[in-house]
Amino acid sequence: MTMLDPAPTPITAPGHGAQTWASLPAETEALRILHLEDSELDHELVVMNLEGELPWATDFRRTENEAEFRAALDEHRPHLILSDFSLPSYDGLSAFQAANAHLPMVPFIIVTGAMGEEVAVDTLRQGVTDYVLKARLERLPQAVRRAMAEVYARARREQAEREVRDLNASLQARLVEVERLNGIAERQARRLEVQARQLEEALNLQKTFLAETSHELRTPLTALHGYLRRAEREAGGSQTLLDAQRVAENMTRLVNDLLQLSRGELVQGIENHFLNLGNLLRQIGRDFGVRAPDGDLEIVGDPGRLTQVFANLVNNAVRVCGSADKVHLEFSERPGEVEVRVVDCGPGVPDHIKPRIFDKFYRGKEAGSAGLGLTIAQQVVTSHGGSIDVLDTPGGGATFRVRLPTPDEDEE
Repeated sequence: MTMLDPAPTPITAPGHGAQTWASLPAETEALRILHLEDSELDHELVVMNLEGELPWATDFRRTENEAEFRAALDEHRPHLILSDFSLPSYDGLSAFQAANAHLPMVPFIIVTGAMGEEVAVDTLRQGVTDYVLKARLERLPQAVRRAMAEVYARARREQAEREVRDLNASLQARLVEVERLNGIAERQARRLEVQARQLEEALNLQKTFLAETSHELRTPLTALHGYLRRAEREAGGSQTLLDAQRVAENMTRLVNDLLQLSRGELVQGIENHFLNLGNLLRQIGRDFGVRAPDGDLEIVGDPGRLTQVFANLVNNAVRVCGSADKVHLEFSERPGEVEVRVVDCGPGVPDHIKPRIFDKFYRGKEAGSAGLGLTIAQQVVTSHGGSIDVLDTPGGGATFRVRLPTPDEDEE
């Protein structure tokens, strides 16, 4: 064993949390030394050589026999053990074995009067920390400092190893969690891919259905126009035939709009004219049997397209309410705009549906949406420079509100 003197700077122990640290004094704690020595004089010499030479205060406990020594191991909880090699009823090696079994981390230094080299080597081989001859007690402080430095180094190494083990365990746990989350993400990604394909197929089928249906409807509508024109020539003009022709034209326009929207195109063909909005609303009221407002108001717009908008809104409201008596039309004029309201006393539109009710192909039975009718209405209103939204009717129901700009005085 080397005899080099370690640096005299004290090593501060972190605490007493782990078993290893139990053999280290805390920063403000005295170094507890258990001394097995039957000679009071030899004990005093040891104390004299250590006091003031160590970086710690010292707290000595002397014992003279095995019983006292074993009791002191529990009571004194020493940080360091010094022991004579030969005692009348006990010996240093037996004391070391007892101490090593009870406090294996505590340094054990033999301080003896005489010891042959062979015996000294044997004690070190068995695990004794060091030995110092009583004739050379000036070496004792150095031996104690070195022994305690080894304890501190071992404790630090074990703490570092423990932290590495804890870190490895934590990293392993995180890796397991990452793998688990990756597995969940992959499964969700696969499900989303399947759902995306299914949605795309459903939209394609819907577009195909709309396109084919629109094409199928255009032929009988063209024939209907012809029959109505022939009837008008043969029977002369009548309000009934004019209304039938107007409805047929609206149906043709709706079919064309459906065909355009199924192709992803915007509603086209806006032809603006000066029109009496009051007359237009009253005509729709007669068609569907709902109350319409009195009064006249002139705006600029496409009569056919606006008829399509309000007819769609009124038709939806009547269908949802189940009765035309629960639906009525209102309008009011404001600076620069007119507001038309289709008011119903039906079940209303749930709040979670309102943001999507005008989306293309969105079907909401609760909102009376047919999938494309409200989309067409919104595009027509927007093309007129206006806006459309849905509100709750006081007392229950839904109110679709359409705002359209009124002509400037210069235009009039």
